[in-house]
Amino acid sequence: MSDQDSHPESQAYSSQQPVFLHRGFAGLTGAYADPEFAATVILPVPYDATSEWQSGSRHGPQAIIDASQYLELYDLDLDLEPYRAGIATLPQMEPVLGNPKAMVDRVYQVVNGLIQKGKLVVMLGGEHSISLGAVRAFRERFTSLSVLQLDAHADLRNEYLGTGYGQACVMRRIHELCPITQAGVRSLSSEEKQFMMQNRLTPFFMSSLTTDPACIPDLVNSLTDDVYVTIDVDVLDPSIMPAVGTPEPDGMNWRQLMDILKSVARHKNIVGFDLVEFCPGQGLHSCAFLLAKLAYRLIGCALPPGSIEADPGC
Repeated sequence: MSDQDSHPESQAYSSQQPVFLHRGFAGLTGAYADPEFAATVILPVPYDATSEWQSGSRHGPQAIIDASQYLELYDLDLDLEPYRAGIATLPQMEPVLGNPKAMVDRVYQVVNGLIQKGKLVVMLGGEHSISLGAVRAFRERFTSLSVLQLDAHADLRNEYLGTGYGQACVMRRIHELCPITQAGVRSLSSEEKQFMMQNRLTPFFMSSLTTDPACIPDLVNSLTDDVYVTIDVDVLDPSIMPAVGTPEPDGMNWRQLMDILKSVARHKNIVGFDLVEFCPGQGLHSCAFLLAKLAYRLIGCALPPGSIEADPGC
Protein backbone atom coordinates (compact mmCIF):
# COMPACT_ATOMS: atom_id res chain seq x y z
CA MET A 1 0.00 0.00 0.00
CA SER A 2 1.33 3.46 -0.82
CA ASP A 3 1.42 6.24 1.74
CA GLN A 4 0.84 9.93 1.17
CA ASP A 5 4.52 10.61 0.53
CA SER A 6 4.51 8.30 -2.51
CA HIS A 7 2.27 10.72 -4.41
CA PRO A 8 3.97 13.45 -6.43
CA GLU A 9 1.86 16.26 -5.04
CA SER A 10 2.54 15.55 -1.36
CA GLN A 11 4.32 18.51 0.18
CA ALA A 12 5.73 19.28 3.60
CA TYR A 13 3.58 21.64 5.61
CA SER A 14 3.80 23.47 8.90
CA SER A 15 1.28 23.22 11.69
CA GLN A 16 0.10 26.74 10.83
CA GLN A 17 -0.96 25.82 7.28
CA PRO A 18 -4.51 24.60 6.58
CA VAL A 19 -4.77 21.00 5.37
CA PHE A 20 -7.50 19.86 2.98
CA LEU A 21 -8.42 16.31 2.05
CA HIS A 22 -8.38 15.94 -1.72
CA ARG A 23 -10.58 13.30 -3.32
CA GLY A 24 -9.52 13.36 -6.93
CA PHE A 25 -8.63 10.05 -8.56
CA ALA A 26 -5.40 8.58 -7.14
CA GLY A 27 -5.05 11.59 -4.82
CA LEU A 28 -3.54 13.68 -7.62
CA THR A 29 -3.43 17.45 -7.26
CA GLY A 30 -1.84 20.39 -9.02
CA ALA A 31 -0.99 20.13 -12.70
CA TYR A 32 -1.38 16.36 -12.73
CA ALA A 33 -5.07 16.82 -11.89
CA ASP A 34 -5.59 19.93 -14.02
CA PRO A 35 -8.33 19.36 -16.64
CA GLU A 36 -6.41 21.55 -19.09
CA PHE A 37 -3.22 19.46 -18.89
CA ALA A 38 -4.63 16.01 -18.15
CA ALA A 39 -4.91 13.54 -21.02
CA THR A 40 -7.56 11.60 -19.07
CA VAL A 41 -10.71 12.81 -17.36
CA ILE A 42 -12.67 10.80 -14.80
CA LEU A 43 -16.42 11.40 -15.17
CA PRO A 44 -18.44 10.15 -12.16
CA VAL A 45 -22.11 9.45 -12.98
CA PRO A 46 -24.07 8.46 -9.81
CA TYR A 47 -27.25 7.20 -11.48
CA ASP A 48 -29.18 3.96 -10.94
CA ALA A 49 -32.84 4.81 -11.58
CA THR A 50 -33.65 1.70 -13.69
CA SER A 51 -31.93 -0.87 -11.45
CA GLU A 52 -34.32 -3.71 -10.66
CA TRP A 53 -32.75 -5.94 -7.99
CA GLN A 54 -29.90 -4.58 -5.83
CA SER A 55 -29.65 -0.82 -6.21
CA GLY A 56 -26.76 1.27 -4.97
CA SER A 57 -24.54 1.67 -8.04
CA ARG A 58 -25.07 5.42 -7.67
CA HIS A 59 -22.56 5.15 -4.81
CA GLY A 60 -20.03 3.35 -7.02
CA PRO A 61 -18.16 6.31 -8.53
CA GLN A 62 -17.25 7.90 -5.22
CA ALA A 63 -16.27 4.55 -3.69
CA ILE A 64 -13.85 3.89 -6.57
CA ILE A 65 -12.38 7.39 -6.31
CA ASP A 66 -11.99 7.02 -2.53
CA ALA A 67 -10.24 3.66 -2.93
CA SER A 68 -7.94 5.06 -5.62
CA GLN A 69 -6.21 7.21 -2.99
CA TYR A 70 -4.27 4.08 -2.01
CA LEU A 71 -3.01 3.09 -5.47
CA GLU A 72 0.67 2.81 -6.18
CA LEU A 73 1.25 5.26 -9.01
CA TYR A 74 3.82 2.93 -10.60
CA ASP A 75 2.07 0.08 -12.40
CA LEU A 76 4.29 -2.99 -12.21
CA ASP A 77 2.42 -4.88 -14.94
CA LEU A 78 2.80 -2.05 -17.45
CA ASP A 79 6.14 -0.74 -16.15
CA LEU A 80 4.64 2.76 -16.39
CA GLU A 81 3.34 5.61 -14.26
CA PRO A 82 0.11 6.52 -16.07
CA TYR A 83 -0.54 9.56 -13.84
CA ARG A 84 2.30 11.42 -15.58
CA ALA A 85 -0.02 12.15 -18.53
CA GLY A 86 -2.50 13.71 -16.08
CA ILE A 87 -5.78 12.40 -14.69
CA ALA A 88 -8.41 15.03 -13.88
CA THR A 89 -11.46 14.15 -11.80
CA LEU A 90 -14.62 16.02 -12.71
CA PRO A 91 -17.46 16.76 -10.25
CA GLN A 92 -20.22 14.18 -10.09
CA MET A 93 -22.82 14.58 -12.81
CA GLU A 94 -26.25 15.52 -11.50
CA PRO A 95 -28.67 12.69 -12.44
CA VAL A 96 -31.99 13.11 -14.21
CA LEU A 97 -34.49 11.02 -12.27
CA GLY A 98 -37.74 9.74 -13.77
CA ASN A 99 -36.64 10.01 -17.42
CA PRO A 100 -33.99 7.47 -18.52
CA LYS A 101 -33.75 8.88 -22.05
CA ALA A 102 -33.11 12.37 -20.69
CA MET A 103 -30.30 10.96 -18.56
CA VAL A 104 -28.74 9.33 -21.62
CA ASP A 105 -28.99 12.68 -23.42
CA ARG A 106 -27.25 14.45 -20.54
CA VAL A 107 -24.37 11.97 -20.58
CA TYR A 108 -24.08 12.42 -24.34
CA GLN A 109 -23.80 16.20 -24.03
CA VAL A 110 -21.10 16.08 -21.35
CA VAL A 111 -19.03 13.36 -23.02
CA ASN A 112 -19.30 15.08 -26.38
CA GLY A 113 -17.75 18.22 -24.90
CA LEU A 114 -14.88 16.23 -23.40
CA ILE A 115 -14.19 14.44 -26.68
CA GLN A 116 -13.94 17.79 -28.45
CA LYS A 117 -11.17 18.68 -26.01
CA GLY A 118 -9.26 15.55 -27.01
CA LYS A 119 -9.61 13.75 -23.69
CA LEU A 120 -9.58 10.04 -22.88
CA VAL A 121 -12.92 9.80 -21.09
CA VAL A 122 -13.26 7.32 -18.22
CA MET A 123 -16.85 7.17 -17.01
CA LEU A 124 -17.57 5.66 -13.60
CA GLY A 125 -21.15 4.52 -13.03
CA GLY A 126 -23.77 4.16 -12.00
CA GLU A 127 -25.88 1.72 -13.94
CA HIS A 128 -25.17 0.45 -17.43
CA SER A 129 -27.76 2.58 -19.24
CA ILE A 130 -25.43 5.59 -19.09
CA SER A 131 -23.04 3.90 -21.54
CA LEU A 132 -25.44 4.66 -24.39
CA GLY A 133 -24.90 8.39 -24.02
CA ALA A 134 -21.13 8.00 -24.12
CA VAL A 135 -21.22 5.71 -27.16
CA ARG A 136 -23.46 8.16 -29.02
CA ALA A 137 -20.87 10.88 -28.50
CA PHE A 138 -17.91 8.71 -29.51
CA ARG A 139 -19.76 7.40 -32.57
CA GLU A 140 -20.03 10.96 -33.90
CA ARG A 141 -16.28 11.48 -33.52
CA PHE A 142 -15.13 8.02 -34.64
CA THR A 143 -17.30 6.92 -37.56
CA SER A 144 -15.88 3.38 -37.61
CA LEU A 145 -16.39 2.86 -33.88
CA SER A 146 -17.12 -0.54 -32.40
CA VAL A 147 -17.99 -1.35 -28.79
CA LEU A 148 -16.53 -4.11 -26.66
CA GLN A 149 -18.97 -5.12 -23.93
CA LEU A 150 -17.57 -7.12 -21.01
CA ASP A 151 -20.61 -8.29 -19.08
CA ALA A 152 -22.32 -11.26 -17.47
CA HIS A 153 -25.58 -10.29 -19.22
CA ALA A 154 -26.50 -9.64 -22.83
CA ASP A 155 -28.51 -6.43 -22.15
CA LEU A 156 -30.24 -6.81 -25.53
CA ARG A 157 -33.89 -6.48 -24.55
CA ASN A 158 -35.87 -4.05 -26.67
CA GLU A 159 -37.81 -2.81 -23.65
CA TYR A 160 -37.82 -3.67 -19.98
CA LEU A 161 -39.89 -2.34 -17.08
CA GLY A 162 -41.58 0.17 -19.36
CA THR A 163 -38.51 1.76 -20.96
CA GLY A 164 -36.18 1.08 -23.85
CA TYR A 165 -33.43 3.11 -22.17
CA GLY A 166 -32.78 1.07 -19.05
CA GLN A 167 -29.81 -1.08 -18.13
CA ALA A 168 -31.33 -4.25 -19.63
CA CYS A 169 -31.69 -2.55 -23.04
CA VAL A 170 -28.43 -0.67 -23.33
CA MET A 171 -26.66 -2.97 -25.81
CA ARG A 172 -29.77 -3.20 -27.99
CA ARG A 173 -29.66 0.59 -28.36
CA ILE A 174 -25.88 0.61 -28.88
CA HIS A 175 -26.19 -2.10 -31.53
CA GLU A 176 -28.47 0.30 -33.41
CA LEU A 177 -25.55 2.76 -33.54
CA CYS A 178 -22.48 0.64 -34.27
CA PRO A 179 -21.07 -2.91 -34.24
CA ILE A 180 -20.73 -4.61 -30.86
CA THR A 181 -18.63 -7.48 -29.54
CA GLN A 182 -19.88 -9.14 -26.36
CA ALA A 183 -17.62 -11.13 -24.04
CA GLY A 184 -18.15 -12.91 -20.75
CA VAL A 185 -21.92 -13.29 -21.18
CA ARG A 186 -23.39 -16.17 -19.20
CA SER A 187 -27.02 -15.13 -18.70
CA LEU A 188 -29.69 -13.99 -21.17
CA SER A 189 -33.37 -14.31 -22.02
CA SER A 190 -34.89 -16.28 -24.88
CA GLU A 191 -35.81 -12.94 -26.51
CA GLU A 192 -32.17 -11.90 -26.45
CA LYS A 193 -31.00 -15.25 -27.80
CA GLN A 194 -33.40 -14.92 -30.71
CA PHE A 195 -32.21 -11.37 -31.38
CA MET A 196 -28.61 -12.61 -31.49
CA MET A 197 -29.49 -15.28 -34.04
CA GLN A 198 -31.54 -12.92 -36.21
CA ASN A 199 -28.75 -10.33 -36.27
CA ARG A 200 -25.89 -12.81 -36.57
CA LEU A 201 -24.31 -11.74 -33.32
CA THR A 202 -21.69 -14.18 -32.08
CA PRO A 203 -20.86 -13.38 -28.46
CA PHE A 204 -17.80 -14.79 -26.77
CA PHE A 205 -19.68 -16.56 -24.03
CA MET A 206 -17.85 -17.18 -20.78
CA SER A 207 -17.81 -20.91 -21.44
CA SER A 208 -15.87 -20.37 -24.68
CA LEU A 209 -13.40 -17.91 -23.15
CA THR A 210 -12.55 -20.51 -20.53
CA THR A 211 -12.02 -23.45 -22.89
CA ASP A 212 -10.84 -22.01 -26.24
CA PRO A 213 -7.39 -20.35 -26.36
CA ALA A 214 -8.17 -18.85 -29.79
CA CYS A 215 -11.02 -16.80 -28.38
CA ILE A 216 -9.02 -13.70 -27.49
CA PRO A 217 -7.40 -13.25 -30.95
CA ASP A 218 -10.81 -13.83 -32.55
CA LEU A 219 -12.34 -11.29 -30.17
CA VAL A 220 -9.72 -8.69 -31.08
CA ASN A 221 -10.20 -9.34 -34.79
CA SER A 222 -13.95 -8.81 -34.46
CA LEU A 223 -13.40 -5.17 -33.45
CA THR A 224 -12.81 -2.14 -35.65
CA ASP A 225 -9.70 0.00 -35.24
CA ASP A 226 -11.42 2.43 -32.84
CA VAL A 227 -12.99 0.79 -29.80
CA TYR A 228 -15.05 1.97 -26.85
CA VAL A 229 -14.93 -0.48 -23.93
CA THR A 230 -17.89 -0.82 -21.57
CA ILE A 231 -17.30 -2.98 -18.52
CA ASP A 232 -20.23 -4.11 -16.41
CA VAL A 233 -18.25 -5.27 -13.41
CA ASP A 234 -20.48 -8.31 -12.93
CA VAL A 235 -18.41 -9.82 -15.75
CA LEU A 236 -16.04 -10.71 -12.91
CA ASP A 237 -16.71 -13.75 -10.79
CA PRO A 238 -18.63 -13.05 -7.56
CA SER A 239 -15.74 -14.54 -5.61
CA ILE A 240 -13.74 -11.37 -6.36
CA MET A 241 -16.60 -8.98 -7.23
CA PRO A 242 -19.71 -9.67 -5.13
CA ALA A 243 -20.60 -5.95 -5.06
CA VAL A 244 -22.95 -5.87 -8.06
CA GLY A 245 -26.68 -5.57 -8.54
CA THR A 246 -27.14 -8.83 -10.47
CA PRO A 247 -24.34 -11.31 -9.69
CA GLU A 248 -23.81 -14.39 -11.86
CA PRO A 249 -21.55 -17.37 -11.04
CA ASP A 250 -18.70 -18.59 -13.25
CA GLY A 251 -17.26 -15.19 -14.18
CA MET A 252 -13.83 -13.92 -15.18
CA ASN A 253 -10.89 -13.73 -12.85
CA TRP A 254 -8.52 -10.75 -12.82
CA ARG A 255 -5.97 -12.31 -15.15
CA GLN A 256 -8.56 -13.31 -17.77
CA LEU A 257 -9.87 -9.76 -17.84
CA MET A 258 -6.36 -8.32 -18.09
CA ASP A 259 -5.43 -10.66 -20.94
CA ILE A 260 -8.42 -9.44 -22.96
CA LEU A 261 -7.94 -5.75 -22.27
CA LYS A 262 -4.19 -5.74 -22.87
CA SER A 263 -4.62 -7.62 -26.13
CA VAL A 264 -7.29 -5.18 -27.32
CA ALA A 265 -5.13 -2.20 -26.34
CA ARG A 266 -2.12 -3.69 -28.13
CA HIS A 267 -3.94 -3.97 -31.46
CA LYS A 268 -6.70 -1.34 -31.32
CA ASN A 269 -7.23 2.29 -30.35
CA ILE A 270 -9.26 2.43 -27.14
CA VAL A 271 -10.95 5.83 -27.37
CA GLY A 272 -12.74 5.68 -24.00
CA PHE A 273 -14.19 3.29 -21.47
CA ASP A 274 -16.55 2.94 -18.55
CA LEU A 275 -16.94 0.86 -15.40
CA VAL A 276 -20.58 0.39 -14.39
CA GLU A 277 -22.91 -1.52 -12.06
CA PHE A 278 -20.66 -1.42 -8.99
CA CYS A 279 -22.73 -1.48 -5.78
CA PRO A 280 -20.22 -0.89 -2.96
CA GLY A 281 -22.73 -1.68 -0.25
CA GLN A 282 -22.88 -5.29 -1.44
CA GLY A 283 -19.18 -6.09 -0.98
CA LEU A 284 -15.89 -5.48 0.80
CA HIS A 285 -13.54 -2.52 0.46
CA SER A 286 -11.35 -4.73 -1.72
CA CYS A 287 -13.97 -4.50 -4.48
CA ALA A 288 -13.62 -0.72 -4.75
CA PHE A 289 -9.84 -0.99 -4.78
CA LEU A 290 -9.94 -3.68 -7.48
CA LEU A 291 -11.95 -1.34 -9.70
CA ALA A 292 -9.70 1.63 -8.97
CA LYS A 293 -6.74 -0.50 -10.04
CA LEU A 294 -8.66 -1.66 -13.13
CA ALA A 295 -9.40 1.93 -14.14
CA TYR A 296 -5.78 2.99 -13.61
CA ARG A 297 -4.44 -0.04 -15.49
CA LEU A 298 -6.76 0.53 -18.44
CA ILE A 299 -5.82 4.23 -18.58
CA GLY A 300 -2.22 3.12 -18.91
CA CYS A 301 -3.14 0.68 -21.67
CA ALA A 302 -5.31 3.12 -23.60
CA LEU A 303 -3.10 6.20 -23.69
CA PRO A 304 -1.01 6.60 -26.87
CA PRO A 305 2.61 5.43 -26.64
CA GLY A 306 4.83 8.27 -25.50
CA SER A 307 2.09 10.33 -23.90
CA ILE A 308 2.76 8.96 -20.41
CA GLU A 309 6.27 10.38 -20.51
CA ALA A 310 4.72 13.85 -20.63
CA ASP A 311 5.30 15.80 -17.42
CA PRO A 312 3.96 19.22 -16.47
CA GLY A 313 7.03 19.93 -14.38
CA CYS A 314 5.26 19.59 -11.03
